[in-house]
Amino acid sequence: MATQPSDLDGVTEGCSECARETLHKVRVELRTESSKPENAEFSREPYRVSTCMECQTETTQRMNNA
Repeated sequence: MATQPSDLDGVTEGCSECARETLHKVRVELRTESSKPENAEFSREPYRVSTCMECQTETTQRMNNA
């Protein structure tokens, strides 16, 4: 996974849809993994979300595999 800084607001990474290196917006978000409402607050995990600025393809990766 490439993480070179760019002059624009984003990160240059390989895009599987575009089949080349493109500019991506990257963010980290907490996602709830439990479908049960009573456990939802204990099942949040951080995910890295990357969106290609060319084709808008979004890829996610779980950051914590505990």
